[in-house]
Amino acid sequence: MKPFIFGKQNLIHIINLRETVKGLITACRFVTNLVQTKKDILFVGTKWQAQDITAREAKRCGMHYVSERWLGGALTNFDTIRSRLERLEELEKMKDTGEINQYSKKMISSLNREYKKILTNLEGIRNMTKLPGALVVVDPRYEHNAIKEAKKLGIPTVCLADTDCDPDMVDICVPGNDDAIRSINLFLSKTADAVLAGKEQLVTLTKD
Repeated sequence: MKPFIFGKQNLIHIINLRETVKGLITACRFVTNLVQTKKDILFVGTKWQAQDITAREAKRCGMHYVSERWLGGALTNFDTIRSRLERLEELEKMKDTGEINQYSKKMISSLNREYKKILTNLEGIRNMTKLPGALVVVDPRYEHNAIKEAKKLGIPTVCLADTDCDPDMVDICVPGNDDAIRSINLFLSKTADAVLAGKEQLVTLTKD
């Protein structure tokens, strides 16, 4: 991360904000252009500081998200994840139709637990029918499993990365504090705005 560091004070590395702005502009342009090609974005932020913001901003721009726990194989074993989502729909149908009530109390309790577990882990990607065009990630070091899967499949990554991260692992690095709620909020709100801008431009192009 040396090229992104302005200096050091009391053993604390200070990030060069010019590099942050440069990275954020690059990230937003990339996201906007990608959305114009009708590709989806997957927002990933499972550390406690990022969970609520990740879910909120992804929902605001109508994209997918993982904010609770990254399930191994979420990208590389996508067919299995889709089968779990089909199971979620099956359980929801049982609850809606009242079919679940024909089982014993013990079985109902077990089915409800299964439903809550799948919903918690996969709610943000339940409408993701194909692999995303890119990942927007808070803290690539913390989300190393998601980064590895994306890299394996050639899916680009846009990341908010602190000085303890390896920028070589990501495609577009936005250097910044990935623990502070304010900087996470800024990064995710700007990338979500970029998604909305891409959608708007897509509509304009379609009309033309």
